[in-house]
Amino acid sequence: EAGAIASFIAAGTAYATFAVPTIPFYIFYSMFGFQRVGDMIWASADMMARGFLLGGTAGRTTLNGEGLQHQDGHSPILASTVPSVRTYDPAFAWELAILVQHGIRRMFIEDQDELFYLMMYNEALPMPARPELPDLEEGVIRGGYCFEPAVGEGPRINLLGSGTILFEVLEAASRLRQEGFAVAVYSITSYIELARDAEQASSAAAPSWLSHLFSEANVPTIAASDYVLTLPRMIASWVPGPMVALGTDGFGMSERREALRAHFHIDAHAITEAARSLVNS
Repeated sequence: EAGAIASFIAAGTAYATFAVPTIPFYIFYSMFGFQRVGDMIWASADMMARGFLLGGTAGRTTLNGEGLQHQDGHSPILASTVPSVRTYDPAFAWELAILVQHGIRRMFIEDQDELFYLMMYNEALPMPARPELPDLEEGVIRGGYCFEPAVGEGPRINLLGSGTILFEVLEAASRLRQEGFAVAVYSITSYIELARDAEQASSAAAPSWLSHLFSEANVPTIAASDYVLTLPRMIASWVPGPMVALGTDGFGMSERREALRAHFHIDAHAITEAARSLVNS
């Protein structure tokens, strides 16, 4: 990791040292990037390096077979401590494409001294078609958007998901709709960017992107993540209604993905149960 991050820094600062802009993509086990070479990532940010840090095999439940040391539940939290790192947890291939395009534009066209940390998973899942939404690209970039709006007159609930766990959220939404609930599903590409934006908006007395996403008051919200509870709770102060976060605190265990997600209560069954309980509380 030390040699790889050194190469990344050299490439990421080449625009200044050699007047030759290069776009480095450093792919690593997400568990070990900010944990093992976090000080060097901080140094690269301090040197105004630009490039992409790709957290391959991200999440605490996606890489179950290689043991506990590979199960990443906290790297986005570590990444959030570096001011110029933009951290995202995309669920769909086209979300990732939007973010790469945005990162290249920000760093190499607009000359912003930023780094982009993008989570990537090793779970093969069918990708849905890219929806025709007017604010899709802005939502992906700013941290979230409504992927499936609520339909019907039943009890309202918002389900939030990111990365591979969004697929569990979508299954939970399907089950809840069959029971008569009016469920909206949100793809949260970055809890960190949403929280940063909300903090800045509060200081400037301006509307935040979260206020745009959640304009209805008192709608119960379930936020499920493959990371520790601290990550989804970063936006809890700005969600206008009761909110329950589901995450993966603890060491975990070597097991199948299904068993791990049941263990951490972030599978479709647990999300459905949490939604029922919150609505009825």
